[in-house]
Amino acid sequence: MTRIIDGNSLAAIVREQAAIQVQEFEQQTGTTIGLAVVLVGDDPASAVYVRMKESDCAQVGIRTFDHRLPADTSQAELLDLIDCLNADSAVHGILVQLPLPDHCDEEEIIARILPEKDVDGFTATSLGLTIRGQDGIRACTPLGVMRMLDYYGIDIEGKHAVVVGRSTIVGKPQSLLLLAANATVTVCHSYTQDLPSVCRQADILVVAAGSAKLIDKSCIKCGAVVIDVGINRGEDGLIGDVDFESVAPLASAITPVPGGVGPMTRAMLVENTVQAALKAGSLRQNT
Repeated sequence: MTRIIDGNSLAAIVREQAAIQVQEFEQQTGTTIGLAVVLVGDDPASAVYVRMKESDCAQVGIRTFDHRLPADTSQAELLDLIDCLNADSAVHGILVQLPLPDHCDEEEIIARILPEKDVDGFTATSLGLTIRGQDGIRACTPLGVMRMLDYYGIDIEGKHAVVVGRSTIVGKPQSLLLLAANATVTVCHSYTQDLPSVCRQADILVVAAGSAKLIDKSCIKCGAVVIDVGINRGEDGLIGDVDFESVAPLASAITPVPGGVGPMTRAMLVENTVQAALKAGSLRQNT
């Protein structure tokens, strides 16, 4: 029988644990953990995501500093804001909601965030630490996927994991985390020949391609674990990169959309913010 991997329930557990850490941090330091949220423009989907992230933070006691900027905000103005947030001791984490307007250079903006405040795990430093297996902040979505696999007792070691998608915020760090857990990893992308046959080799299939219902039953080996990272807007609401109805009967476990990876991505943002604050507090005590 196929197990449905419930991201909502696990995210609630993560938030409960984070709330305890937030309270202990406040008692020990007299300081509230703070997350700066920067939203440029009026993209409706981005506004929804920001609202949900801020709601999650409020639930655990993290203070959010909300910066809503007009779509014509210049690159220089945005960089100046990030410099101010970097220097603000009340801000333990900085989240710049993507995508940014076309005139903004996302790479330069993300690179300006101090690595210790990069709670999204998007900077080159964060990715480099992931590559080297050293302590540091991990990208939220891949980290959330790993937490789900662990919580549901899904064995990774020695398994063949196939990641569909090679973005620097999901696909690449996801492959690195799976590799660190001793999986044999294949990364697929738009140039992969005969994608279904490669996917059928997967014991664990992680799909982060941004293409609605790209993966159907022809791509699945019986008993595979299927993690659908995709979030696409269809006529009837949100749908994933996986055709859930055709794939679920073949999978041993599968994440739904919505209610799967999405809530865990937000939960890992909360956890990363708490960890950034704890590390910052430890560093101050040792100086």
